[in-house]
Amino acid sequence: MKEYLVTASQMKRYDTNTVEEYRIPALVLMERAALVTVEELQRAFGRKPCKVMVVAGCGNNGGDGLAIGRLLMLEGYHVTYVLLGDERKCTPETARQADIVRAYRAHIFSTIQDGEYDIVIDAIFGIGLSRQVEGVQRSAIEWMNDSAAYKCSVDIPSGIQADTGEVMGCAVQADLTVTYGFYKVGHMLYPGASYTGRLVCRRMGIDMHSFQGTEPYWYTHTGTDSVLLPRRRPDGNKGTFGKVLVIAGSGTIAGASMLAAKSAFRMGAGMVKVVTSIENKDTVQQYVPEAMILAYGNDTLCDEDGILGFGEQGFMDALREAETWADVILVGPGIGTAQRARRLLRFSILESGLPLVIDADGLNILSQDKDLQEGLASGQARDRTVILTPHMGEFARLYGCTVAQAKEHLTEYPAELGQRLHCTVVCKDARTVVVCPEEQHGYINTTGNSGMATAGSGDVLAGMISGLLAQGMPEFEAAVAGVYLHGTAGDIAAQKKTEASMMASDIIDNIPEALLRQCKDHPGINRKPIFENGAES
Repeated sequence: MKEYLVTASQMKRYDTNTVEEYRIPALVLMERAALVTVEELQRAFGRKPCKVMVVAGCGNNGGDGLAIGRLLMLEGYHVTYVLLGDERKCTPETARQADIVRAYRAHIFSTIQDGEYDIVIDAIFGIGLSRQVEGVQRSAIEWMNDSAAYKCSVDIPSGIQADTGEVMGCAVQADLTVTYGFYKVGHMLYPGASYTGRLVCRRMGIDMHSFQGTEPYWYTHTGTDSVLLPRRRPDGNKGTFGKVLVIAGSGTIAGASMLAAKSAFRMGAGMVKVVTSIENKDTVQQYVPEAMILAYGNDTLCDEDGILGFGEQGFMDALREAETWADVILVGPGIGTAQRARRLLRFSILESGLPLVIDADGLNILSQDKDLQEGLASGQARDRTVILTPHMGEFARLYGCTVAQAKEHLTEYPAELGQRLHCTVVCKDARTVVVCPEEQHGYINTTGNSGMATAGSGDVLAGMISGLLAQGMPEFEAAVAGVYLHGTAGDIAAQKKTEASMMASDIIDNIPEALLRQCKDHPGINRKPIFENGAES
């Protein structure tokens, strides 16, 4: 399902809209946030009363924490309250929560109280943090991290920047984070994602009505969603489901063309033709016997049936004929950066008007060739589907920055590159970002695992996206679906093989199961005919 990801400023605006437009008092929202947090705590830790410390700040996050502590106290938990900072600077809601706690004859301390606790509630900062953590707050975070207690962060681990996932000096390493209304962008991006522990989003009164007609830019997919799959015609044939021309592999690299071609088939493409070095011909045919071949040597040209002709002109004629046959071109995996590779990329960008996916070596050549970049950005290319699939190193070379800068600006730079080259950009990292200049939304992927950081994984993704494009999916939807399903297949593979032992071919092997998980109620998939009497065939 689709899940919105919001920034700190957006969430504050939605909070204000809920209070001002829908007349729900802020204290009511705070009480509801506290209630759902207690529910999640008891679900995770059990309902048996135990020792709890609440570490609260002066903002509304601290008010949430005090309310959580009070509800636990009323259920028999032994709760110690700590309010860090000058209480005179508390928000009105947090000051009211402190008054309520004291009305129950509980004491609120101003410093951490040493002792053994079963649960620590982290409610110091919340989503508004924009400065480095210092002073008593830093000491409190370090104390919490050193504690053996189960740590529950309120909304976001204190010390994590809600828009970027950056650690602002130090941050709470939570076991559980309960966030409210919507997931925050910083929950999903690393390093912040590694601090949240189990992340749960609960509704507490703020919902999509509070958007007031303006939806958040970022979203992700979770679970299953049939919109990630293209509709398949029951009366279709192999041509109906698209023809992919895979230009991949060189004399020293065979695997890239094999992985990309097989992935395109696994995603539902009807036909695939591989343009590759003649050294790869037999290997490709053995690994993907369903694929057609156009193999080139220094002076020889072959297809799957044998020698076609000789010379460069013969090869280019055959390539142009293959281009007229195809619906989509994938160019780049393993082609190298020599003269022929440059010629193949130039043909794909400047001579063909087909939907195009550029990956791997194609991106490296593109980063060095300003003429090709101008070709992509030209007015002629603006009506054409082009998807770039760089990993962080390739992206940095294309954009013109360091890898560190690219990681730091993951939610900004890919969109700027997409605008510059008029392309959809799939920026691959632990959290892959998909952006398109024509789209009102950007996508942050949350499927996948460290086992996918292996040679050939990117070739598989490029093949999957190409297979979806060949079936007629729009470019942004194809890129998002490819990325999500690629990660899902990787997660299934990790469950079977472990992350450490995964290979790229394991991702391909688990594409069918990844697709099956999305198939429930999807038109044209696993659908049995129903006779007029209602009996299934």
